[in-house]
Amino acid sequence: MLFKKESVLRHIRRHHPACPDFAAEYFANEVAARRWSDASLGKAVGIVMQTYLRHNMTDYDTLLLMGLNKDAARKRVQPRINAMIAHWSRKRTIDD
Repeated sequence: MLFKKESVLRHIRRHHPACPDFAAEYFANEVAARRWSDASLGKAVGIVMQTYLRHNMTDYDTLLLMGLNKDAARKRVQPRINAMIAHWSRKRTIDD
């Protein structure tokens, strides 16, 4: 299934209103560029957000290089990812 960028952006803005605009644009482009089989729009957005945050906003790749297996490294970084997504799920404030 293909998702249109505009639909993805609406979904992100509805469910993750504090997600920075530049990040929402990036995620929307990533989701829209792929063909998704058996994934809802919400699941596709979640996969892209999780993957981006894991590889770019945590020490996941460093943990792998240090010898941790994927499962252990994911378990270690998941609380940080969850916190970032939870923050984005809050209403925007004047400081966002």
